Amino acid sequence: MYIYLHGFSSGPGSTKAKYIQAQFAQLGIELQVPDLNQDDFTHLTVSRQIAQVVDLFPADGSPVTLIGSSLGGWIAAIIAQDRPQVERLILLAPAFDFLAHWLPKIDDRQLNSWQNTGYISIYHHAIKNLVPLHYDFLTDARKYPLAEITRNLPTLIIHGIHDDVIPVTASRAFVKDRAWVKLLEWDSDHQLTDASERIWQEIRRFCQI
Repeated sequence: MYIYLHGFSSGPGSTKAKYIQAQFAQLGIELQVPDLNQDDFTHLTVSRQIAQVVDLFPADGSPVTLIGSSLGGWIAAIIAQDRPQVERLILLAPAFDFLAHWLPKIDDRQLNSWQNTGYISIYHHAIKNLVPLHYDFLTDARKYPLAEITRNLPTLIIHGIHDDVIPVTASRAFVKDRAWVKLLEWDSDHQLTDASERIWQEIRRFCQI
């Protein structure tokens, strides 16, 4: 089974998700692309996304490959840590240490307001509008330290060297103490949309399909 996890303030209709799903379909393979927003981005949490994805796993215990983009990449790695059913990971510009890279872009006034009121407005790229996000997202995300992701399993990371959202140094640091992870650094940005065909070729090679 193959499951694609889209990124933060994105959706299943993203350019990469649709392209990769179409390529799988040409091989007669279904790529599930759940909407992690669940029509309620306001109450999005990492824990909710984890539970949603795990609910898709085959009941017979057959293996699962997770393909995660940005925040979806971090979540895929969290899921795989304690679930042997996940046999491999493909992470596209994974949002490792997401809070460390994202929170500094929010000024102190906004952070204080978010904590006091419970909400902050986030531009959602799939909805193409500002949407309130509850403070629970922040408190919940802190429950999942990156250092706890230590399971040895085949993992491929593709990261653009011009990524100004999650710098490639985040993936380099992750790979440093995890010899089982392969990192490909490409001349691209966070979206990697200019590399869709190359991504697909790497997926085919990595999954041997």
